[in-house]
Amino acid sequence: MNGFLRIVASERLKLSKSYIWILLLISPLLSLVIGVFLSLESFGAANRLEEYALLASTMSSFHAMLFLPILTGILSAFVCRYEHAGGGWKQLLTLPVSRVSLYLAKFSVIAILLALTQLLFLVAVIAAAASHGITDGLPWRLLLTSIGSGWLACLPLAALQLFVSISWSSFAAPLVINVMLTIPNMLIVNSDKIGPYYPWAQPMLAMLSFSDQDFGAFALPLETLLITVTGSFTLFLVIGLLYFKRKEI
Repeated sequence: MNGFLRIVASERLKLSKSYIWILLLISPLLSLVIGVFLSLESFGAANRLEEYALLASTMSSFHAMLFLPILTGILSAFVCRYEHAGGGWKQLLTLPVSRVSLYLAKFSVIAILLALTQLLFLVAVIAAAASHGITDGLPWRLLLTSIGSGWLACLPLAALQLFVSISWSSFAAPLVINVMLTIPNMLIVNSDKIGPYYPWAQPMLAMLSFSDQDFGAFALPLETLLITVTGSFTLFLVIGLLYFKRKEI
């Protein structure tokens, strides 16, 4: 356990020397701008709850459709960047820790950074709601469910991206592929047959599970989506662990 915590601390120190922390702020800030300038009156919302749902779903659409999947790939590439340079893997594996602990520590760092991004997005939603005079009666249960579900839906993608980033020594190649697979989200999220099983679309579907959308994959119950997320997360994590345990460094 101590070895695991030391690796996590080491990963934090390596990332602190990069500009990765700035990336965590980009989507919450852009989402805040979108929320502040959104004209709720033009949509004819009947009450405060509908105004909030419209505001939160609009901000979540941008945040979860594009930024979260792309950020997951960037974080996965960053936690492997130093090891791919200058024989870093050999130096790291000389430490008295198992490969499983090392792999799980890197994955934990990605998950923690994604959780921090979600918390910043939560603050952005609250601030945007306040700018429209929505300061009371916020549906906290739905809001926290959306934030938490979006984070959970990122975990399968994080496990998959970590596996890819460890497999390829190139920093740019996994990122390019990740962006290419994120762009089709605009079409795939509307498919109830493909969307729930497409890792890059799962964060948006999970975060909008509170809305009153009744088309495509948005019609699926949150429980069904989370079962799919759990299954894909287990699959990708096990594949990544088995590969890393047998990988020749």
